Amino acid sequence: MAVITPGFGGRRRDDVDLPPGQYRTDDFPVLSAGPTPRIGLDTWELTVVTEIGERSTWSWAEFTALPADEPTVDIHCVTHWSKFGTRWRGVSLDTLLADVETAAEYVVAHSYGGYTTNIPLEDLLDGQAWVAYEFDGEPLAPVHGGPARLLVPHLYFWKSAKWLRALELRLDDEPGFWETAGYHNYGDPWREQRYQAD
Repeated sequence: MAVITPGFGGRRRDDVDLPPGQYRTDDFPVLSAGPTPRIGLDTWELTVVTEIGERSTWSWAEFTALPADEPTVDIHCVTHWSKFGTRWRGVSLDTLLADVETAAEYVVAHSYGGYTTNIPLEDLLDGQAWVAYEFDGEPLAPVHGGPARLLVPHLYFWKSAKWLRALELRLDDEPGFWETAGYHNYGDPWREQRYQAD
């Protein structure tokens, strides 16, 4: 018969904030589905399109003049790395969508370069998501999605679309690039929703 020491609780986990299957890194790995597009600030624009085709568009000057937040968040990549305490500056989706009337339940994020990803609208509101244009006090580098990327830190990082150019509000869900390639439609790192079967 095995003897178990009273109070034994299993192996100690040092990173209690680390989702299952993840390892902690201090680096910022660069992963992209294709080449890094170079978008000039004089031609960059962000557009929100509602389900009935109404459009709101901001130039770079208009966008960066909007009230900005400075969230510090942990980010988790589906390739198993997590980076803690990342510092960003960007515009909350609550600000961008404040004057938009919609019955939409989903959003498809469109990137310069053709990448897309889908997210439930409720996951972008109430201080959960930003369009970020600075990282660690510096303009967001192109390899990390600059000049501006979506930042949805509570989902796997492929949902935080780089090189953001448009947010399409939809009544129905339309899977994006990785989702149609077999990745999970939602992507919660705490439930290890990496692939469709998870």
